[in-house]
Amino acid sequence: MSGRRRARSRKAFVAVLQFLVVVATTYLGLLAVTFFIGRVIPIDPVLAVLGDRAPNHVVERTREAMGLNLPLYQQFFIYCRQAFTGDFGTSVLTTNPVMADIRRVFPATMELATLGTLIGAFIGVPLGVLAAVKRGSIADQVVRVIGLVGYSVPIFWLALLALLVFYARLQWVAYPGRIDIVYEYSFTPVTGFYLLDSAWQGQWDVFRDVFRHIILPASLLGYFSLAYISRMTRSFMLNELQQEYIVAARAKGLSEARIIWTHALRNAAVPLVTVIALSYAGLLEGSVLTETVFAWPGLGLYITNSLQNADMNAVLGGTIIIGSVFIAINLLSDLLYRTLDPRTGAR
Repeated sequence: MSGRRRARSRKAFVAVLQFLVVVATTYLGLLAVTFFIGRVIPIDPVLAVLGDRAPNHVVERTREAMGLNLPLYQQFFIYCRQAFTGDFGTSVLTTNPVMADIRRVFPATMELATLGTLIGAFIGVPLGVLAAVKRGSIADQVVRVIGLVGYSVPIFWLALLALLVFYARLQWVAYPGRIDIVYEYSFTPVTGFYLLDSAWQGQWDVFRDVFRHIILPASLLGYFSLAYISRMTRSFMLNELQQEYIVAARAKGLSEARIIWTHALRNAAVPLVTVIALSYAGLLEGSVLTETVFAWPGLGLYITNSLQNADMNAVLGGTIIIGSVFIAINLLSDLLYRTLDPRTGAR
């Protein structure tokens, strides 16, 4: 019995060690890519700080203070050390530490991506199930066309069209931004998630205003998430509906609704968790154009404005944060998949 325990402990230790190696290697690769991008881009970080009219001796002194006179491998080591401590330097645009700016803007991106993912999941999963059950029917074709449009249409074009229709013409939603200027200085957020904060504080007028601002960009992100989730749900359900346990359930006389929603969807939900998690990560990193069109003060708009002003500390810091979140969600989804499906742990 003790030998079995030692074997299990050894196996668990090896699994944890492999997990840590994968995390460290992936993150190191992310840091290497961002570091060399920062060195390849023809923007001098010293002149971005001082301006192109600064005296030569000031430029050289600043370059030395920033460590840019050191060999490239030493610069990379310092870059990694600072990144692991959350020090991404100072933003030229805001004159604040980059990490402080990211803490301020990232909740807006998370709130937008979270609502978009919820919309995509709650609509995409039933549509995918419907398409699988009605395979080859008109309903199946409609769902597939919806997914195809979601993959094909550029999001910035769809965002501009949605603004024209739902804001300029119908006046169903609020203008671009996150909150009306009337409430901007009277409302004090706590977590940075305006919907949660306004509801928690009982300020329902603020909640309604924030909802009218967020619903259109979140719906657009939700539509693109829906296209991916519905397609994968259909694929998973088609595979499950062909399994022998479905035939056995029908032979026992179980209702079709119970077979689909209780048995088939439960087994399809295991890989579907990974799909939804990756969709969420994709919205977190891919909402730059949406935030730009809707003037949404999130991380995407922050990176865009920083790039336009040659603020490379902010650009690289934001890129590292987005990459880190994507890596974390990817690893978490893989862990959930292994937990929900014990067969993967046995391979």
